[in-house]
Amino acid sequence: MRISVGIAVSLLVAFSIGVSTFIVHSLWWTTARDNSRMLAAEINSQIANTVRIEVGTTLRSAEAAWAAVRTIFVQNVIATRQADKREFVFLSQLQAQPNTSWIFFGWPDGNFFASHRLGDGGLEMIEIDKDIRDRMLRTDRYIFIPGDIQFEERSFSETSYDPREHAWFGNFMGLSSNGWIEARDLPGTDKTVYAYAGPIDVNRTRQGVLAVAIETDRLSRFLASLTPGEFGAAFILDADGKVIAVPDAEADEVTPARMGEGDLYEVAMISGETLLGDPEANTPGPVTKRVVIDGVPYAVALTPLGFYGWRVATVIPEAAFFSEIDKTQIDLIYILIAVVVAATGLAIWLVRRVVANPLARISEDLSRIESFDVERISRRPSKLSELANLSAATASMAAGLSAFRKYVPTDLVRMLVAEGIKTQPGGDMKQISVLFCDVTGFTGLSEKLGPKIVQLMEPFFSAASAAIARHDGTIDKFMGDAVMAFWGAPRKDINHAENACRAALDLVAAVDAAGIEDEVGNPLRVRIGLNSGEALVGNIGSEQRLNYTAIGDVVNVASRLEGANKEYGTLILIGPETRREAGDAIVVRELDTLTVFGRIKELVVYELIAMADGIDGSHAWIETYEQGLAHYRAGRFEQAAAAFEAADRARGGDPASAAMSSRARDLMESPPSPDWRAVTNTEKNG
Repeated sequence: MRISVGIAVSLLVAFSIGVSTFIVHSLWWTTARDNSRMLAAEINSQIANTVRIEVGTTLRSAEAAWAAVRTIFVQNVIATRQADKREFVFLSQLQAQPNTSWIFFGWPDGNFFASHRLGDGGLEMIEIDKDIRDRMLRTDRYIFIPGDIQFEERSFSETSYDPREHAWFGNFMGLSSNGWIEARDLPGTDKTVYAYAGPIDVNRTRQGVLAVAIETDRLSRFLASLTPGEFGAAFILDADGKVIAVPDAEADEVTPARMGEGDLYEVAMISGETLLGDPEANTPGPVTKRVVIDGVPYAVALTPLGFYGWRVATVIPEAAFFSEIDKTQIDLIYILIAVVVAATGLAIWLVRRVVANPLARISEDLSRIESFDVERISRRPSKLSELANLSAATASMAAGLSAFRKYVPTDLVRMLVAEGIKTQPGGDMKQISVLFCDVTGFTGLSEKLGPKIVQLMEPFFSAASAAIARHDGTIDKFMGDAVMAFWGAPRKDINHAENACRAALDLVAAVDAAGIEDEVGNPLRVRIGLNSGEALVGNIGSEQRLNYTAIGDVVNVASRLEGANKEYGTLILIGPETRREAGDAIVVRELDTLTVFGRIKELVVYELIAMADGIDGSHAWIETYEQGLAHYRAGRFEQAAAAFEAADRARGGDPASAAMSSRARDLMESPPSPDWRAVTNTEKNG
């Protein structure tokens, strides 16, 4: 016998009278706790703002000190090698900026000079110079006296420190900009400091790199002055969730902050590891969490500070806010429990058995339909006629969708639904990366194999689909032996170029690993073209039939780059925008300058070699090839041919180098006209 939802709801209304008192009490309890949480959130906000201001002040003071010293050097008030006056400038800046711990300078010849604050009592001058006892480390210690400083002692020690071997020097020596960077293993300390560094040019000559650094122990002293709640504390975490500053009133450059002490530190450490250490759980905005340690609950708030991914973590025991509420809550529960337990138990049993469980099963079925997982859906029996009918309709819908999933890209449908894209013609201009992949010799294979070509290509399409999906790409279409995919739509992807490059390399590796062979046992090879830029992306077609795709010059160029691989015997060619967008994440070689069919402007193309985080073996041959390319473009064909042949040998066989060497030698035998330009015309392949 089935009953309607109306009858079930009527039964629930009858029980509502018995539980109304409990509901009112729950509302009071929730309101009281929400008010307490609001108070905790307000305290957290105030603490976060205070720490943000202090960190900002500290950073600005370091930047101001750097700018002041730079101005003195650049205006040639003193020379960077003028030791006595340089010491005075560095000392005066440390005295003027109490939050600054280091000022140091590195020269291109490996010399190094630094002023280092030693707490509130003094400082030291550190110098490494080839003329000082064969590059020994000289340390002059000073103490602060009222209105002045006093020299205390000088010492010498062996050192292997060379600023040229450290990122703060190497990263900025070749730049014309300045910025923040982590610096480690400065002379005499193993602390990690945060330095504002930049190059110093005098009379258009690069003198070296100047840096002004802060130590987090200074921030630990500041945190000790904050009191979040009656028993709380504030901590500073780095981008990986590691605690780098704790409340310690005694901390400074000489006395490190006491890490690892107390339950509050443990809570901050665990919160950082779980919320910031996991990339999937890490969110860019403020995060709140309830942490329980040894049965004691704590309210934790992590708020970004806007520098190096740092966050301030305020940790407050919930007992500081909820103790009185919990006492009242317990008293009221004892009074209400006898009245509501029977009615609540019966209501829960009835709702779960008659309504909740059937609805939950139908909800699971609908979720499977949303993800196109329709094989396990069947009719769910229910005493409620409405639920029985709904389950029957769900099962029928699943059966209908099952027939279409082989024709519809399910991942694309999921993304379109998630992004709220309507199923009607239209599109938007988006920054995307487009991939074209083709199989070499497919035309000949299809003529030989006929219908059997489908069985041969199925493993290739499976490997290509898996590689693209692993790196969040959208498969647009399969065209004979070709695959078109793109990144950056419908889901926005700021790393679309890098992800496309990873997918391309993964696709080549997957096809090789799959061991796909033609009818005579030769392994299949693929050619890939990648390009990035702005394209029209959306539902292209008519009201009756749509295709979610991308059109535009970026798509045309990607297709032409795929075909251009034939000219050089390469596997993956990328356009200049993909090279620029992916940046240091990829290892490439500049291959040639092309003109492609349908495009007037010339195109500098690159061969994708590997990802920077997965380099295996030496790639010194790339530099040799690019030297040959420079000779080739300058018309030095003999040097170009020699360099290309050297690159061919260094790589152990490089078709592109061989092809370019052949071109150079042809031009040596038949010199070009004076207006010749090193541009390869591929329009004939269009």
